[in-house]
Amino acid sequence: MRDIEARLQRIGLVLPATPPAPAGVRLPFAFVRVHGGRAIISGHGPQLPDGSLAPPFGKVGADVSLEAAQQAARLTALSMLASLKRELGDLERVTAWLRVFGMVCSAPGFTQQPQVINGFSDLILELYGPARGAHARSAVGMAELPFQLPVKIEAEVAID
Repeated sequence: MRDIEARLQRIGLVLPATPPAPAGVRLPFAFVRVHGGRAIISGHGPQLPDGSLAPPFGKVGADVSLEAAQQAARLTALSMLASLKRELGDLERVTAWLRVFGMVCSAPGFTQQPQVINGFSDLILELYGPARGAHARSAVGMAELPFQLPVKIEAEVAID
């Protein structure tokens, strides 16, 4: 077992299974697109270990608490790592996290989007350390997200 996966196991986290396509939804894109020395990761949401979407659902600041949204962002990191592992075969191939774009389904007046996306960033930094895990980041509020997700995140990583 490689270092990143050993760290996940040590802290009791599991990478989720491949998500099933929602009924009636066509997904004509790759979850991870590798080009040269980079992997572009499509927007991911929080998943349960079986691959299904993880609750809670709704707007942060109304239906979903800040703490629950931070946990959703953490689960989104696991979802993204699972897609990277399926595409790359080994999470050690990620040499640097470059850019993260976090979207938070926000109730009117909710302005703590950066704190929500910290749930994602903190886990990436814990797993990869500051040399490989530090990344540029945006965290923005959205009026709606697909499937009533509270959080959706996309990223770009450097790979070997």
